[in-house]
Amino acid sequence: MTAVTVLRIVLIAFTLVFVFFLVKDFLAHKEDFKGKHYIALGIIGLLTNFLDTLGIGSFATTQAGFKFTKSSPDETMPGTLNVGDTIPVVLEAVLFFGLIEIDAVILIVFIATAVIGAVIGAAIVSKWPVKLVRIGLGVALFILAIVLLCKLNGWGPFGAQGTITTLAELGIAKFIIGAIVNFILGALMTIGVGLYAPCMALVGALGMNISAAFPIMMGSCAFLMPAAGIKFIKEGKYDRKATLMLTIFGVIGVLVAYYIIKTLPLTVLTYVVICVMLFTAAMFFKDAFKAPAAK
Repeated sequence: MTAVTVLRIVLIAFTLVFVFFLVKDFLAHKEDFKGKHYIALGIIGLLTNFLDTLGIGSFATTQAGFKFTKSSPDETMPGTLNVGDTIPVVLEAVLFFGLIEIDAVILIVFIATAVIGAVIGAAIVSKWPVKLVRIGLGVALFILAIVLLCKLNGWGPFGAQGTITTLAELGIAKFIIGAIVNFILGALMTIGVGLYAPCMALVGALGMNISAAFPIMMGSCAFLMPAAGIKFIKEGKYDRKATLMLTIFGVIGVLVAYYIIKTLPLTVLTYVVICVMLFTAAMFFKDAFKAPAAK
């Protein structure tokens, strides 16, 4: 049995615990499934998880969808995002673990450090100014996207496009740096900074095959979300109807996007990643400099 198979089994088992709590809560609150907005919620779940699978992330786009359609209340939005996207994100991880042959040690350690970062690193990063974090990540993503573009086209002194997939090729120094950075990225998730695009940038900066970003970033988030989701379910602080639609149609969106990514040539996939990084950098700058909400 390979390490990737073990990861899949552990993740699925953990998710089944989450499903047990979710279904139990659904059955206890059947009255919450009355009303309208089912079509809008289904479209939101499909599109946002399609984009999530491409690496753009789903939280910001889902919030925008909820706001535009007035289909889910603001007060339960954090819980709805975490609970509703858990199963689609877990599906992403299970599928993408097999996208590319990557050293099991790299995959497991990078996932583990992100989870540890989210659990114990939150106390550290919660004291950081979110505005400066977003500006810093925006600048880093922009620079690394340009470097990745140069690597892809052989421009300047940046060298060839990354192809590393094993620990021997990566080297201990880069391995340790990558693990530390993914720890920080996991911690930053607790203050609302998405992990996907920065993780893509990390993989590219380490000279790894860009396809390796997908199992690493999706596995990192997938092991975090069931635990967070169970907490919101127990507290009842989520929109049950929206969660149901995000889950069902989110799974469909993931499957469609997975097929597209899986069949893309590596060069085209790298261009997609560059676009995602530039888009996310712009979003970081936008969020950093937006006016504070009126009190």
